[in-house]
Amino acid sequence: MNSKYNFMRPEYESLPLEKIEAEHRFILRIGAEKAFVKYKEQGGVFNLLHTETSPPLEGKGAGSAVVQKTLEYLRENGKKIITTCPFVRTYIERHPEWNDMLA
Repeated sequence: MNSKYNFMRPEYESLPLEKIEAEHRFILRIGAEKAFVKYKEQGGVFNLLHTETSPPLEGKGAGSAVVQKTLEYLRENGKKIITTCPFVRTYIERHPEWNDMLA
């Protein structure tokens, strides 16, 4: 992703974001581990419900990377968001360039 506001660690930049509609998740696979954002979509608005990383990835920027890639995907597709997830809400507070996406 070529975000103007790229804050993720370099080792995550080239990893693809997967949208698994059946599970309502955006997933970033990092080796055998993963980080994900769970969502609920209604009327083109994505409620970002929960962010989680595999225990070996905790504290290594994987949560922030999956959130950034999710926000980039949603922006590129013209979607708005609701931030039920405290991690996503805090991320956006720290990076207010995403505020325009809030529904």
